[in-house]
Amino acid sequence: MQNPGLYVHIPFCRSKCPYCGFFSIASTSLVSRWLGALRKEVIHYKDRFGRFDSLYLGGGTPTCLDIGLLDAVMDAVFTHAEFEVDSEITIEANPCDLTREKIKALGDLGFNRISLGVQSFDDRILAFLGRKHTASEAEMALKNLRAFGFENIGLDLIYGFEGQSIEDWKNTLRQALSFEPEHLSCYQLTFEKGTRFGRLRDMGEMNPLTEKEECAFFTTTSAFIQAHGYVHYEVSNFAREEGCTSRHNRKYWDHHPYLGLGPSAHSFDDSKRWWNVRSVRGYCEMLEGGKTPVEGSEKLTEDQLRLESISLGSRTGKGFDLSHIQHHPNSHKNLLRLLDAGFIEVSAGRVVPTIKGYLVADHLPLWFFQ
Repeated sequence: MQNPGLYVHIPFCRSKCPYCGFFSIASTSLVSRWLGALRKEVIHYKDRFGRFDSLYLGGGTPTCLDIGLLDAVMDAVFTHAEFEVDSEITIEANPCDLTREKIKALGDLGFNRISLGVQSFDDRILAFLGRKHTASEAEMALKNLRAFGFENIGLDLIYGFEGQSIEDWKNTLRQALSFEPEHLSCYQLTFEKGTRFGRLRDMGEMNPLTEKEECAFFTTTSAFIQAHGYVHYEVSNFAREEGCTSRHNRKYWDHHPYLGLGPSAHSFDDSKRWWNVRSVRGYCEMLEGGKTPVEGSEKLTEDQLRLESISLGSRTGKGFDLSHIQHHPNSHKNLLRLLDAGFIEVSAGRVVPTIKGYLVADHLPLWFFQ
C-alpha cells in the first residue's frame, strides 16, 4: 500500500492571471476566516487516511501569504495529520514573493520542494501572461533558493501562443535548464472557460495554435529537454532523474489515495472521489456550521476504475497494466494497430505511450476499445 498524499488549496492571489482556470480570488480579506475553517476540516479527517508522505500547498498563490499565516497553516496540518519522516513537502511560489528572508523562513517551516511559477524568462511574454514578476526576479529567486540550500526545485513554464516561435521557446528552455532544476513542467497555453483569454478566444481576438503547430512545439520540447538528460515521465512533466519526479502528483496519476483540503479541493480514497465547494465564503460557512464542505461525490465501479487507470496511464511513462484491456473482444487487434502506428509500446506486461502517444493521450483510451 502506498502512503496517501495531502493537498491544501490556498485560494488567494494578488491578482488573477488571464489564462488561469484554477479556483482563486484576487483578495486576501477572508484569509483569517479560511484558516479557521481549514483547522476544522483537517480535524474532521483526523486518522482517516493514516500517515501521509507528501504535502502540497497549491493555489492560488500560497506564497502571497505572510510567513506568520503559512506557519499557522503548517501548524494546523502537522498538529492533526501524521507524516512519514522523509515526506516530500512542496509549496507553489511566485518569484516576486521570494525575498531572501521568506526563502529562509520556508526552509525553517519544513518545505523541502519548491514549485516555482516562472512561466517565461522574457519580460514581454510575462507582461502578456499577466505575471507580476520580471525575468530578473525569477533568476534571482532561483539563485537564492540554491543559496539557502533548496535541492528540489521545479519550474513551471508556458508555451504556445501567437507570435512565439519555436526558437523563442528553445531559448526559454535553455535559460531554464541553465539553473539545473530537478523538475520542469511545460504547459501549452490553454483557453479555459471563464478566463479572460478564454473570452478573447471566443470573440476571435486570440487564436490557439493549429494542430500542426501544437505537434511541433510538443515534440521539440520533449526532444530538447530529454537531450539534456531529463526523463519525460508525464505528458507535461520532466524530471532530472527518476528520484526527482513529483511524488505528490504521481499519486493522482497512479490512483493512490489523496486528501484535498480547502475550497475546490478534490480527494480520492479506494473507489470514492469527492470534491469541495468552489467558494471561499461557502467553504467557511459550511465548516463554521458544523458541516463538511463537500459539494459532490461519486463511487467508482470496477469498470470505471479500470478505464481511469487506462486514461491516467496513457499520460505517463509507467503506462498501464495490459490486463486492463484484455477483456475487450478487439483488444488484440487494437493493440497491434496502435503498436504498428507507433503510439504505444508493450513492456513487462504494461502498455506504455510513446512520445507520439503522448500527443494523443486523451484519445488513446477510446482507441483501445473500438
